Amino acid sequence: MAKDEIVWGILGTAKINDKVVVPMHNAPKCRVKGIASRSLQKAQEAATRYGLAIAYDSYEALLADPEIDAVYIPLPNHIHVEWTIKSVEAGKHVLCEKPIGLDAQQVERLIAARDKSGRYIQEAFMVRTHPQWLKVRSLIDEGAIGELRAVTGGFTYNNTNPDNIRNKSELGGGGLLDIGCYPITTSRFVTGSEPRRVVALMERDPVFEVDRLGSVMMDFDGVQASFFYSTQAYPYQRMQFHGTKGRIEVEIPFNAPVDRPTRLLVSENTSAGVGADRWVEIPVCDQYGVAATTFAEAILSGSTQAISLEDTRANMRVIDAVFRSARTGAWESIP
Repeated sequence: MAKDEIVWGILGTAKINDKVVVPMHNAPKCRVKGIASRSLQKAQEAATRYGLAIAYDSYEALLADPEIDAVYIPLPNHIHVEWTIKSVEAGKHVLCEKPIGLDAQQVERLIAARDKSGRYIQEAFMVRTHPQWLKVRSLIDEGAIGELRAVTGGFTYNNTNPDNIRNKSELGGGGLLDIGCYPITTSRFVTGSEPRRVVALMERDPVFEVDRLGSVMMDFDGVQASFFYSTQAYPYQRMQFHGTKGRIEVEIPFNAPVDRPTRLLVSENTSAGVGADRWVEIPVCDQYGVAATTFAEAILSGSTQAISLEDTRANMRVIDAVFRSARTGAWESIP
């Protein structure tokens, strides 16, 4: 009998699980069996909170469970690669929180591990499978705003907690890897192309030593994309796509709400040449549940997954170039 669901295990008790685990457990084609921690007490508390059947007292114990098909990894950034590789070596498919690696070279290691194991590995950029982003891309492909010329955006929050993992440089913290990566991946997704060069300005926190503010421009050969990000500013997020005949604004591009529809503002010329605005509503959904189902369906059918590791490597090459440009003060090419 063909398998009709993917049984998941959660490798770690990170706070982001509060957003992910229940939607994943309730998603079509998915069932979350249990959660692991290095502390059995933490695992038990998390299992109770999410209504899961099993609490594992180690990551290794979860990976040894033959019923687990796939793992979701919300561990600290600097050990994503280590535990992704251990997971596929144990025969599990992996959906790992972004950034799945700290640079493009680390993603190369994951590609090698995927090819050797035959398991699926995917970076958990939930926005890439959210219906609002699929709609943005289709509107632009259909010519709703004419020829795309520019992309602008921003993503900020304010977090000065010294104990927060995002403010620890040795654990892969910092703004670009945490939130600056979102305007990069969505710009690449919507344009359907890769930037050939980038230039960036970056400011680091004098105590935490992580990047807390950055401004980036990406040259897509005919489309100019620019964005800013900050981990120490008033919370804000917005993406806009500017064309020769109109504009699309994504109201809540990254932290899409689960209790109300998302909206796109489409500004375009009417047949009379007069500018007009209209809102395009995207029905309520949970982007974490959608991502889990999409990944599960790819595994079950043996089809291509939504975000390949080759795509992840391309995104990381842009991030690597942004860091280089911040150091050199010059345009940096994307290899």
